[in-house]
Amino acid sequence: MQPIGVLRSAARLAEAAPLARPLRVALYLHDLAGGGAERMRLHLIAALRDAGAAPSLVLHARTGENSANIPPFLRVTALGGARTRDDILPLARYLRRERPDVLIASLGHNNLAAVAASLLARAGTKIILTQHNALSAEAGQGGWRYRCLPAAYRLADPFVEAFVAVSRGVAEDLAHCTGIAHERIAVIYNPVLGDDFARRAAEPCPHPWFAEATPVYVTAGRLVPQKDHATLLAAFARHRSRVPARLIVLGQGPLRRSLQAQAASLGIAADVDFAGYIENPLPYFREAAAFVLSSRHEGFGNVLVEALGCGTPVIATDCPHGPAEILQGGRYGVLVPPGDAGALAAALTADLRRPFPPARLRERAATFTSAQAAEAHIALIRRVLGARA
Repeated sequence: MQPIGVLRSAARLAEAAPLARPLRVALYLHDLAGGGAERMRLHLIAALRDAGAAPSLVLHARTGENSANIPPFLRVTALGGARTRDDILPLARYLRRERPDVLIASLGHNNLAAVAASLLARAGTKIILTQHNALSAEAGQGGWRYRCLPAAYRLADPFVEAFVAVSRGVAEDLAHCTGIAHERIAVIYNPVLGDDFARRAAEPCPHPWFAEATPVYVTAGRLVPQKDHATLLAAFARHRSRVPARLIVLGQGPLRRSLQAQAASLGIAADVDFAGYIENPLPYFREAAAFVLSSRHEGFGNVLVEALGCGTPVIATDCPHGPAEILQGGRYGVLVPPGDAGALAAALTADLRRPFPPARLRERAATFTSAQAAEAHIALIRRVLGARA
């Protein structure tokens, strides 16, 4: 596969000619929850503005933890419907009124709403759809609304200018599930490291455990089945039975109570802190003995890049589709099979710092910056706009 938007080739395209005027780029997503996709969109918006574009944000609802991080320059439109399908008419009115050059949508049902709105609006706005997770995994979540996603993407394909996948694995999965041509799928990695990364990473860490000698492991992610915290707890219990250690779990979600009950049943509740959502998790990553990601599947794995950017060793499951790409098959971190508590426990025991010096990890993280992602998006936008750009 030769994706149309890999960062380096896209950056060269972006330098080909100056822009006649700022590109009007609208980004549409459901809300600003505390997840990685929402946080990455705010990073991208700031980088697009720095690159000379004129971004705006359209939301189904102006809610979520990341709402506090909306930059002051950004114009935000909240559509206010009860369901995603209710966005279609107000989004069509927005496109007719504002006439952005491009609308970049994110996440399955919002992607489909964007296509429907553009067909109603007939405003000439080009549509780019972004896939953050493996479509096969989304379609397997249960319920007809998810099972129909691959077929709906196939129907939408003729009305979409390009698709963006956040990793090569997600791009391959999208093409396989839908039959969309590989050359229509751009691979643009997430804009994980923004201009403020060093400042945020240097902030003090308030957790008292880091002031003690006992090693502390950190994980971060929504408390949902995809992240498989249950396997992590089982692995940590095995490790904790041999040597002193502690685990901090950052994130919120519906499995919190069941995971706390599991920790209690394993006898590790005193050494596991379910710390909830943390506005700035980077100081936790910086101080950790290692960062651990136990997911069953990932689209990319933003937290892995953030941990690498802090110079912290990482342990991740070799799950579809992002971790192995980020860690280059184990060159920059430890990969273990998904769902294997024994292998994960063994990785916790290993001395990680010697084969993964901090400078090397930071160098790898520096390949996933907001500026690079913005350049790649602008290159893609200019390609789809052609002479209009």
